[in-house]
Amino acid sequence: MINKKIEEIGESDLQALVDNKVLEGKTIEYKRELPNNSDSSKKEFLADVTSFANSGGGDLILGIAEEKGEPKSLCGIEIENRDIEKTRLDNIIRSGVEPRILSISIKPIPLNNSKLAILLRIPKSWNGPHRVILGGHAKFYARNSSGKYELDVDELRIAFNLTDTLIDRIRNFRVERITKVLADETPIRLYPNAKIILHLIPFNSFNPSQQYDIDSLTSEISKPHDKLPLIYRSVMNWRYNLDGLFTHSDSEEGIFSAYTQLYRTGIIEAVDASLLRPRENGLLIPSLIYEKKLIDTLTAYMRLLPDLGIEPPIFVFLTLIGVNNYKMGIRRELYFDVGHPIDRTIILLPEVIIDNFSISAKDALKPLFDLIWNACGYRKSLNFDENGNWTER
Repeated sequence: MINKKIEEIGESDLQALVDNKVLEGKTIEYKRELPNNSDSSKKEFLADVTSFANSGGGDLILGIAEEKGEPKSLCGIEIENRDIEKTRLDNIIRSGVEPRILSISIKPIPLNNSKLAILLRIPKSWNGPHRVILGGHAKFYARNSSGKYELDVDELRIAFNLTDTLIDRIRNFRVERITKVLADETPIRLYPNAKIILHLIPFNSFNPSQQYDIDSLTSEISKPHDKLPLIYRSVMNWRYNLDGLFTHSDSEEGIFSAYTQLYRTGIIEAVDASLLRPRENGLLIPSLIYEKKLIDTLTAYMRLLPDLGIEPPIFVFLTLIGVNNYKMGIRRELYFDVGHPIDRTIILLPEVIIDNFSISAKDALKPLFDLIWNACGYRKSLNFDENGNWTER
C-alpha cells in the first residue's frame, strides 16, 4: 500500500513504484487494463478486491503493466469519461460481492501521456469475509505475500470468528470505559453528576501494530484546542498522558467539567459533566444545545481522523449516565415542556457505523438523538424537520 492519503497520491508516486521495482504482495497489486464487461474479467477484478478486504486492505492499481509481479511501466489507460468509469467499477463491486464492502475509494490519476491510472484503495473490512457472487460464482479470497488465493473451509471459519471477535472487542472497550467513568477512574476528577460520553472507535484501532502520529496536533502551527475540542466547554488545557493526547477544561477547586482523550490507536473518548448538571428548573436535558454541541464535536473529530491517516469504518457510540428521572427540556414561548422522565440510570445506545467521511455528523447522530427522545416519551427529535434536516429552533 502506498504510504500516503489517497487524495495526495499522484503520478510521481505511481512512477516510484515502477522505478523502485516494488513487487506485488499482500497490500498492493497491479493491472494493465480495466476489467471489461465479460463475466470472467469481472470475476478476476472482484477476486482482487475481496482478497484485500478479507485480509489487511491494500491498493489495486489499474494502468501499470507488470511481469511476474514486478511493475514494468506506468502505461495508463485510455478512458473517455473518468466519472462514468468510476461508477461502472463501483457498480461491479456493489452487485458482485456479498456482503457489501464499505469505504472503497476509487481515484483516477491523470498521467503526462494524457492517459489515466486508477487507484482503488480497499480497507480491511469489518463486516467480512466477502465472497464473489457474480454469475453464480461463490468463492472467498484472501492475500498473502504471494498475492491472492482462495480460502479453504478452515480459513473461512477463522475469518468469520475473527470478525465477530473484533466487533466484540470494540463493544467491550466501550463498556469497560463507561465502567471506569462510573467508578471515577478518569484522567481527571469530574463533577459527580450525569454525564455525556462520546466514543469514536476506528475498526483498525485494535490492530496490535497500529499506532498513529498524534504529535502533529502539537506543532507550532497546530494546537489541540481546535482539533480535539470538548463536547461543551472550551479547551483550556492539553497535555500528553500514557494513553496519548488529552484536553480538558479548567477546574473548580480541583473538579473538572470535561475532557477529551485521543488514544495513540486512534480512539477518541469525550466526556462532559457540565451539560447535564442539575439546574434550578430540575433535571433536564437541554434539547437544543446538547444536540448542537454533539454535532459540532463529532464534525471536528471527523475532520481530525483523516488528518491522522485513520480510515473508516468508525464505530460511534453515545452514552448517557446518571440520567434517571431526567426529562427533555424544550423551551416554548413562556414555559418548558418537559415530557416524561427517563426510567433508567444509564442509556447505552447502539453503535452507528461511519463508513465514509462524507457523511454529516448530524445524519450520523440523528438515530441516536431519536432514541434519547424516545426515552423521554417523544416519537423523535423535534430538532429535525420531516426531511431529516437539523433545524436550530
